[in-house]
Amino acid sequence: MAAQLASGAVGRRLGDRVILAATIALAIVMVLPMLWAVGLSLKSNAELLVDTNSVLKAPWTLRNYYDILIGSGVFRWLLNSIIVSVGMSLGVLALSSLAGYGFARLEFPGRNVIFVLVLFGLAIPEQAVILVRHQLFSDLDLHNTYAGLMLPGMSAPFGVFLMTQYFKAIPTEVDEAAMLDNASRFKIFWRVLLPMTLPAQATLGIFTFLHAWNDYWWPLVSGTNEQMYTLTVGIASTQMNFAESAGLGYLMAQAVFAGLPILIVYMFFQKYIVRAVSGAAT
Repeated sequence: MAAQLASGAVGRRLGDRVILAATIALAIVMVLPMLWAVGLSLKSNAELLVDTNSVLKAPWTLRNYYDILIGSGVFRWLLNSIIVSVGMSLGVLALSSLAGYGFARLEFPGRNVIFVLVLFGLAIPEQAVILVRHQLFSDLDLHNTYAGLMLPGMSAPFGVFLMTQYFKAIPTEVDEAAMLDNASRFKIFWRVLLPMTLPAQATLGIFTFLHAWNDYWWPLVSGTNEQMYTLTVGIASTQMNFAESAGLGYLMAQAVFAGLPILIVYMFFQKYIVRAVSGAAT
C-alpha cells in the first residue's frame, strides 16, 4: 500500500513537472515575437536593411524612439484610442446595466421576444452589416468623429446578456426589502443592485476596453482622416506607406510604444483582470 502511494506521488510530481515545462515552453513561444519586436526597435534602420539578424548584436540605439517623440503622429493616435476605448467602455457598462436590469427585473410586453432579438446580435458578424452601418453614419455625418468611432461598439449583446444573468442571480427579496423603505425603481437599481454587480461590470469593462483598443475594422472604415486614426489604423498606415523610407526599426518602435499603455494597465490592474477572467470562465 505504501509503495502504491509513493508511486502515485512520484507520478503526480512528474505530471506537474511536465505541465510546468509545457507551460514555460508555450510562454517562451508567445513572448519571443514581442522580444524580437523590442530588439528590432533598438537597432538602426540602416543595419536592419542589411541584415535583420543584427538585432542580436551590439550596438543598439534609442534613435527610433527619439524620432517618435519629435515627429510622429502616434501621440495623436494614442489619444484617440484612449478616448474611444474609455468612452466605449463607459457606454457599454451604462447601457448593458440598464438593459440587464430591465430584462431581469421588470415586466413589460414583449420582454422575452426583445431579449431573444438582442441575443441574435451575437450571431450576426460585423462584416454583414458594415455597408448599412457605413451608409447610416455617412447620412448622419458621423464619420471622422469620436461618436462615430464609439457608438457601434456600444451595441453589446454579450454585455446585455451578462448583466441580465447577473441581475437574475440576485434574490428578489433585495428589491422587496428596498420597496418597503419606499425606494423608487431607479434608486433600487442605482443604490442597491448596481453595487452588487461590480464583478460582472469589471469583467465586461475590461473585455470592452481591450476589444476597443485592438479594434481595426470599424476605425479603418470610419476614421479616414489621419487626425482621427486610432493606434491600430495609424500604425498600419505607417507600415503600408512608409515602411521602406522610415525603416523597420522605426515601425517596431511605434508598435512597442503603442503596446505600453496596455502593459501599464495590466501592471496596475493585474489582480482585477485575473479575477475578471476567472469570473467570466466560471
